[in-house]
Order: sequence, then structure tokens, then C-alpha cells
Amino acid sequence: MKTEQFKNIMISLFGSSLLILITPLASAATELARINNTVITLEDFNKKYQENLMYFQSKSPTKKGVLEDIIKRELALQEAKKMGLDKDPDVVDRMNTILYHAVLNKKLGSEFEKIQVSDSDAKSFYNQNPEIRTSHIFVNLRAGAPATETQKANDKIKNIEKELRKGNMSFAEIAQKFSEGVAAPTGGDIDWHTHNELDPTYYQTALKLSVNGSPSAIVRTQFGLHIIKLTGKRSWDDTDQAKIKRLLIDERKNQIFEKYVGGLKNQAKVVVHSELLKD
Repeated sequence: MKTEQFKNIMISLFGSSLLILITPLASAATELARINNTVITLEDFNKKYQENLMYFQSKSPTKKGVLEDIIKRELALQEAKKMGLDKDPDVVDRMNTILYHAVLNKKLGSEFEKIQVSDSDAKSFYNQNPEIRTSHIFVNLRAGAPATETQKANDKIKNIEKELRKGNMSFAEIAQKFSEGVAAPTGGDIDWHTHNELDPTYYQTALKLSVNGSPSAIVRTQFGLHIIKLTGKRSWDDTDQAKIKRLLIDERKNQIFEKYVGGLKNQAKVVVHSELLKD
């Protein structure tokens, strides 16, 4: 088996729902199984087996089957440690990700569960962040592009803007002829999107426009240069209200998360050399 395949198996085994507490041999415990020098006690097995029954909605596993799975898992873990995979940087990084999510669940899980969103809350949120449909004329300009590439892209979109002002062709026709990207063949139409699905600068620019009114000035986002046309704005009654409630719940979870991590940051010594970052 290739090393990378073994890494993936080891990680999946760490994340298995059939987790069992494997302890050193204790005189007060009943030994159920021994894998080399590792002991599985009957007491721990029974406790964890009962806890894990909740994960099975139809046919429950047999105890013998679960024990066999645990033995296989322990054999694989022992082999992984022999290979030094527990010290492999990639494995350590992935395990740290598990720890990251575990501490968030431990610290914030109960607060997340308390979040409630009423119809009124969701409607108020939606009125500020409505679902919109837009078209755009797009010129690709990657972040950190050299001056020559930036100038070429700016010249192109400015010439496109001049064509728009002439009024000889519609927005869609100009998009089909001059725009870059996958939306060009459809006249620049990118369909309906909620606020979280669009670049913030793009969304806020579009939101200030009138439906089927004049297009925006040239706008730069993380993707490139745009001229945006707002072609639709859904009312609260016509949108997917359940989806909006989920978005608001996510927003509130994020607020709780930011407050928690902000507190950790205030208690820590964090040094950032931002001058080394280049767009």
C-alpha cells in the first residue's frame, strides 16, 4: 500500500464514529482484548458501544463486529506509529485541524445551539441583503499583476465602456463580443445570487443600481475588472426563506466565533509582519 493511501486511511480511522477508549491494563478492569501491549477493557467497550448506537438508524452493529473494527483500527494505528506517520508534517497538520474544530465545538457548540431566528429576523436581514440577478462585462486581472498587464486590462475595459456609452449595442451584445469569462456567451448574465455568493465589492456595487437601469462604473474585485448591470431583485415573498434563515444563523455563528477568537488573540502575543504580504 502506498504511503499516501495509508495516511488517508489513518486519518479516516481517527475520525471514525466508533471511537473506543483504549487504556493501559488496570487491575480493576476486565480485559476484553489485547492488541500487542494495548488493552481494550470490557467496561470501556460497553460504554462506548452504547454511545455509538445513536449513529445507526437502521440495523445496529453486533458487538463482535464493532470489536473487530476496533481491533483493525488499533492495528492500523500501531503500524502508523511504527512508520512515524504520527510525526509526518502533513498528518500532524490534518490532526491539528481536527483539534481546531474540536475546541470550537467544545467552547461554542452550546452557544450555536441556542441561536434562534424568527421570520421577522430573517426578513429584516433579507431586506438589507436581498437576492439579486446581475450581468457583467468582465476583464480578467489577477491580483499582483505586473504594471503592463494591469494597464492592458484597464485600457480594454475603458474601451468597452466607451462602446457602451455610444449606445449602438446593448449591454448583452457588448458582453458577448468583448467580455471575458464563462458568462460572455449569455450576455454577461450570471443568474441569481445571495450576498454571500458574490464578491463583497461586486455585490455592494450592484445593490446600489436600479433594476435594468444604467450599468455601474468600472469596478475592480479580487477577480478582475467589471461593469455591472442589475437585472433583478427578489422580494422576500419570492425568495427561499428557509435558505435566508440558514444564512442568518451562519452570520450569527460567525459573530460568536469572531468574539471568541478575538478574546484568545487579546490574551496572546501575536506578531505579524504585514509588510511581507504582497497582493
